Amino acid sequence: MTQQSKRKPFTGWHMTGILVAFFGVVMTVNITMATLASSSFGGTVVDNSYVASQNYNEWLRRAADQDRLGWEEQVDLDAARHIRVAVRKDDQPLTQLAVQATLSHPLGRTPARVMVFEPVGGGILRSTQAVPAGRWWLDLAVRHGDEDARYRVNLQ
Repeated sequence: MTQQSKRKPFTGWHMTGILVAFFGVVMTVNITMATLASSSFGGTVVDNSYVASQNYNEWLRRAADQDRLGWEEQVDLDAARHIRVAVRKDDQPLTQLAVQATLSHPLGRTPARVMVFEPVGGGILRSTQAVPAGRWWLDLAVRHGDEDARYRVNLQ
């Protein structure tokens, strides 16, 4: 004689437990993802994209004018994490540069700071402050005589 095991019937309580567990997991994941997203959001790039788009052709013209200058910028960090900037034209360093620079965090977690540069010779400028560890954007405006160029450099 074989013994048959009796299966317990699938009841409404089982289905209720499955639904509560399923939606509990979904809601927990959604709340976790929403909390992480809102706590790490650094803000918008532009507040009104339509208004910003009105300047697009002007930005393209400025970029073309800057390309015609023929300047080659080199921006890096030295061992002490100071920013070094060198601008060359026709393989010759440009000297007597006026530089304005702002260092900002890509996600806006810290306030932007103005960087001050001093010449160290050979057409190289070095920041007086060190850059903290991490990823940073350097917005750089370089002027030589009547000509100027703007660069955005990703520093790490």
